[in-house]
Amino acid sequence: MLKNIDPLLNADILYALAAMGHGDEVVICDANFPGDSVARQTVLGRLLRIDGANAPRVVRAVLSVMPLDTFVDDPAGRMEVVGDATALPAVQREAQREVDHAEGREVAFAPIERFAFYERAKNAYCVIRTGETRGYGCFIFKKGVQLAPDAPQGDAP
Repeated sequence: MLKNIDPLLNADILYALAAMGHGDEVVICDANFPGDSVARQTVLGRLLRIDGANAPRVVRAVLSVMPLDTFVDDPAGRMEVVGDATALPAVQREAQREVDHAEGREVAFAPIERFAFYERAKNAYCVIRTGETRGYGCFIFKKGVQLAPDAPQGDAP
């Protein structure tokens, strides 16, 4: 048991999140998303799973250890509702609250058209499938950096 690590984050997920570098992306998807076939095309090459939790809860767990990229305009993306790009289903509103809480600021989701989301997901570092059964519980997050405020720059004397 590790202290201060969300219990949803199993060893495989912690490994993948730690291995990701600045700018790499993680997909958190619902149970309806073609996670296995998409994950086979990612950097990691296999699907990661958190079956017992909904998408917003998994977003909370992942963002408890992974900072979002502050050097890009849209570090968080959501799958658009087909036929209504402005619609925000409950699952996306709940996930939005988790993102804002984790970052301590508002970080709006960038809408991504369904098929564009599938293509972008194939280029992610990894895909985490949740137990979410509601539609459109699919998100992409770009990893940022966490720098110590007083970290020395360059070689130490």
